[in-house]
Amino acid sequence: QLQACGGGLVQAGDSLRLSCVASGRSFSRYGMGWFRQAPGKEREFVAAISWYGGNTVYADSVKGRFTVSRDNSKNTVYLQMNSLKPEDTAVYYCAAGDVRVGVAESDYDFWGQGTQVTVSS
Repeated sequence: QLQACGGGLVQAGDSLRLSCVASGRSFSRYGMGWFRQAPGKEREFVAAISWYGGNTVYADSVKGRFTVSRDNSKNTVYLQMNSLKPEDTAVYYCAAGDVRVGVAESDYDFWGQGTQVTVSS
């Protein structure tokens, strides 16, 4: 089970940190990813991190503003989001897969339920 939390309503330029906590099994050997889905749009890749944290990948739209990290001792993955923009408004999902760093939904086998992030202008 993956549980994403930390979303909320913020203003443009603010920061948020999302957390994804795994329970029921260890995901320490899995690559982890963050995706988001805005209203009326398809779900899109945001960021991914390898199981040991040494490799990260970001979507161009968030590069330089978002940082993905993980703490395997806590079975938790984080997404630090800075300089938020209204276009970052979406439901954010975390996912786990048997992949180093995956950018496609098909790379992931386990999905969390999503947390809403709303950025007002």
